[in-house]
Amino acid sequence: MPCDSRRRTLALACSALAAATLLPLSAQAANAWPSRPVRLVVGFPGGSSPDLTARLLAEPLAKALGKPVVVENRPGAGGNVGAAAVVNANDDHTFGLMINGNLTIARILNPRAPYDPLKDLQPVSLIGTAPLLLAAPASTTATTPAAFLQQARAGGDKWNYGSPGVGTIGHLGMELLKSQTGIRALHVPYPGYAQVAQAMLAGDLHMSMLPPALALAQVKAGKLKAIGVTSRGRSSLAPGVPPLGLPNFELEIWNAVATSKKTSPQAVQTFARALADVMRQPAIREKLMQQGWQPVGSSAEGLASRIQGETRALGDIIRRNNIRPQ
Repeated sequence: MPCDSRRRTLALACSALAAATLLPLSAQAANAWPSRPVRLVVGFPGGSSPDLTARLLAEPLAKALGKPVVVENRPGAGGNVGAAAVVNANDDHTFGLMINGNLTIARILNPRAPYDPLKDLQPVSLIGTAPLLLAAPASTTATTPAAFLQQARAGGDKWNYGSPGVGTIGHLGMELLKSQTGIRALHVPYPGYAQVAQAMLAGDLHMSMLPPALALAQVKAGKLKAIGVTSRGRSSLAPGVPPLGLPNFELEIWNAVATSKKTSPQAVQTFARALADVMRQPAIREKLMQQGWQPVGSSAEGLASRIQGETRALGDIIRRNNIRPQ
């Protein structure tokens, strides 16, 4: 009997030890993130610049996270449909790749927007930036940004400029430039940047802010003149083109990853670490450059600071000019 008793006691002790060992592992498994595929929502159609960036990041992110990363296109309203889908997600596994406007001025530009960027989204990381390039017809005689801006001021409201639509960064950027230089040029909206460039080539516009890749192809062909980039300093995306040189003017297009304010801190931190690792890979950085982006990979705090600054600057322009999307 004593031996049987000792055996039973030993067996119970072993069972208790096994349970004590397994419970923490079970709890850890239950809390592991991600526990299923991660959605990366893009508010633009397939083949668009945000879509190409998201698909570039998806595969290396999946390797880093150990779960598939599925790019989901939810186009509409300049990316706001996709951003709203991210805001409304409750699965802890949904993130969005968004452009400037989705994270800054969406509600200011359109009070009926289905979400408030500052209240409903939390920043994760800035992915890439690019300046715009102020371009003019090849016949322009100015040889410096200062000389061109002086000509534009002298042109008064007989001058015009094109943009890819009301409320776009090309429109708001020109209005910001006007507010700081005294230029009075009239706005002519087009469906997209390609149509703006065509209007420039046809001689219908005096100037416009274009993406560097689009503008430089025409500059090299001698069909447009590069006046200056909208970043504070020179940009590797527009070699040889000077900045506009205005002390309080800076404007860039950019894309970033954000998620709902409801997403758990563990999910955000894990995704952010994986994204930071991916953004350090030379092959990824090179491909982003080929897509027309200067790779960044910022902290959430750095992205939040950019969002707040741009919201103030462009929000003032929108309110002052009573700009509303058409």
